[in-house]
This record gives sequence, structure tokens and C-alpha cells, in this order.
Amino acid sequence: MRRWMMLAALLPMLGGVAFAQETVKIGYIDPLSGGGASIGEVGLKTFQFLAEELNTKGGILGKKVEIVPFDNKTNPQESLIQAQKAIDAGVRYITQGNGSSVAGALTDFITKYNDRNPGKEVLYFNYAAVDPVLTNAKCSFWHFRWDANSDIKMEALTNYMKSVPSIKKIYLINQDYSFGESVRSAAKTMLKAKRPDIQIVGDELHPLLKITDFAPYIAKIKASDADTVITGNWGQDFALLLKAAADAGLKVNWYTYYAGGTGGPTAIKQANLNHQVFQIAEGIPNLGYPSADAFERALRAKYNFSLFYPRAVNEMRMFAAAADKAKSLDPVKVAAALEGMEFEVYDGGKGMMRKDDHQFFQPMYIASFGDRTEKEPFDEEKTGWGWKLAAKIDTDQTVLPTTCKMERPS
Repeated sequence: MRRWMMLAALLPMLGGVAFAQETVKIGYIDPLSGGGASIGEVGLKTFQFLAEELNTKGGILGKKVEIVPFDNKTNPQESLIQAQKAIDAGVRYITQGNGSSVAGALTDFITKYNDRNPGKEVLYFNYAAVDPVLTNAKCSFWHFRWDANSDIKMEALTNYMKSVPSIKKIYLINQDYSFGESVRSAAKTMLKAKRPDIQIVGDELHPLLKITDFAPYIAKIKASDADTVITGNWGQDFALLLKAAADAGLKVNWYTYYAGGTGGPTAIKQANLNHQVFQIAEGIPNLGYPSADAFERALRAKYNFSLFYPRAVNEMRMFAAAADKAKSLDPVKVAAALEGMEFEVYDGGKGMMRKDDHQFFQPMYIASFGDRTEKEPFDEEKTGWGWKLAAKIDTDQTVLPTTCKMERPS
């Protein structure tokens, strides 16, 4: 026993990291099977990489961070089953991102659970579900969002698009659920205000992650004579949409939220849409920020994919900072520390977690995908093509008002 005690005492001096016995468990609830699995697996590995980053620095308050995966199959009801399993396993922090319908169900579930179980509260960290309602009418003290909501993204996209005179006819195609609805409605409202001369020549909703052949949809786009498409599609719904466009020889400009997801860059290259596909995001490779470049190289070396979720980096690092500020891992105290927190974000610049609604604000970037120069060293999916900056939107220019009437624990 003495030998073991002496060895434990020596570990820090030997270069290892000694952790307190308790582990900080973060439940990762996202699709690990079905149509969203490719995106879910990338997210899981990204969070595991971030947990390793924290653990090499001593974890959170000296405790090792563990990512515990739960497969929700992109289904709201299954997500609630997995959330209860996570809680039963001792998880008090849950993260999720793929599907705003899932996010709405989780927000309701966790809010009700916390009301019924004072002293055993759970926090929900949302890294990618962007329906604006989650930080407006359905806002909750127990929910924090690190991604810009879809209205913020559309505001930035349409501000850029209004200065492109070649845009005359736009086709909208989106997934048929709350997020897709918010993308189409915001696009129509904002374009009408900023470029009333633009015609909306098509407005299509399709089932989420169920379409295997988008050829009929692409045929409609071609027939409409659109010069531009706006889509919030993600995962296979974007990759297969672009594949069908390539097969049909459709050559229009695309303004997107998630073109950089798994399979997206390959589909863009196959369609030969050289710098014709634009994406709005909180960060991209090739911005040239040194610490982000180092992180990007390390992630690619380990997993052979690029960082799709700079917001996940911000989330995990801010969680650690909030726990340190609160000197506690109690979710109520961590939540209070996160409210109003300012933070240096992954790609540089100040971000801020608004107290009123728990929406994070940060610099945003519009980029196009295509041929690279020496200024764009990172390619995607071995296509030889990469992201090139088209416009940067500073944090203060991304802030939109909220209708949130948040109830806080007494």
C-alpha cells in the first residue's frame, strides 16, 4: 500500500496528470446510427478529442472528463429515453446538436426533470441545433446554445447576398422540420426587405434524412431557372442533394449552413462548383489563426477529418472556465458562471454568452469552397479544394433581439 501511495504522489512529477477519483461525465446524445450517423460520429470524436485536451491540462477542477455516447437515431422520443439513461448513469451535463426537434424535446425534458429533482439538476449544452425558438419562446435556464441560431446566420448570409447583383432568382430547399421551416421563413422575410427585386422561384420542404435520390428535386430547380439556391440541409441531405446536382449538370450558386459536413466537400468537387458554394459558420480552416491552425493539424492527424464544430471547442473550454470560476461542478453554479461570460473564441475574437437567453454570440464567417492558394493550406476530404474567406461579420453585428422570458431557479 505504501508503494502505491508513493507512486501516486510521484505521478505529477513524472509528467502524468493525477485526477481526483470522480469523473466529469458529459452525455453525448446524437445519431450514431441511421441517416445522421456520419455527422454524429464526427461530433463524438470531436468531443472526445476535446476531452483529451482538457485532461492533459488536469481535467476540470482536477477531475477527468469523460464523453459518454448515447445513440438517439435523430429521433426526439428516443433522445428522451437516452437522456434518462444518461441521468441514471450519473451524467449531469448533456450535449447535443443534430436536430432542433430533438433539442426542443430535450429542453422540455430537462427543464421538467430539474423542477422535480432539486439538488440533482442537469445542464444541456447545445452545440448545433439552431431553431431560434430555443432561445426565444422556448428558452430555459438549463439550456445554453453555442451555435448561432438560424436567424443570425440568415441575417449574415442575406447581408452578403444583397450586394451580389447577379442574384436574381432564388430557389429554397430545406428539410421538413422546425429548423428547415425557420431557414425558409427567415430567407423570405429578409430577402424581401433587403432585395425586393429578387424572385423566389421555388420553395421546397422534404422529409428529414429519408431521401436517397434528390434527382426529382434538382429537376424542379433546373426548371425554375433559378440562379441561386439557399438550403439549410445537413448530413446526407446535403451531400446527396449536391450529388444529384452534379449528375444533372446543375450549375448555380449555393448559399448554405452546413456544406462543410461529412460528404459535402466531396459532393461539391464532384459537381465542379468551384467557389460557387458558400457557407456561413463561426469558423473555418484557412483563417490563419495560429492556435486554431495547430488544433486543426492535431485533429486531422488523429482522426483524418477537419474541425466542423469550432463551437464545440468554445463549449468545452467555456465549461471548464465556468467550473473554475464557480469553484464547483454543481450545474446550478456552473450555469450562473456561464451567464454573461465573455470568452476568447477558437478562431480569435471575443464571444459572449448572453444572460437574457443563453445564446452565444461570436464572430461569423462566410466562405466559398474551391481551388486553394498558399493562403489556404487545408483541403477537405482529399479533394484538393478548401475553404476561402469571403466575408467576416464581427460579434456585435451578429446580435439580434430575443423574446425570451427566462425563469431562473430561486
